[in-house]
Amino acid sequence: MTDSEALTARIDALEMRAAEQERTIEDLNTTLLAQWKEMDELKREMARLGAQMQDIEGHLPDAPEPPPPHY
Repeated sequence: MTDSEALTARIDALEMRAAEQERTIEDLNTTLLAQWKEMDELKREMARLGAQMQDIEGHLPDAPEPPPPHY
């Protein structure tokens, strides 16, 4: 194998590695974006449920409930 053939083989290997890394980075980016979207949805749901809980607690009587008659 001549020097130019060896150099060409090394360049080809580097180009394949770079292409694989680029594809991997794009896959990771897609996954990360999907996870961020899901986290945002979950945060909104938690805020909504928290507001519902506060609303429910606001409608509860202030006095503690008396114990049941069998106590």
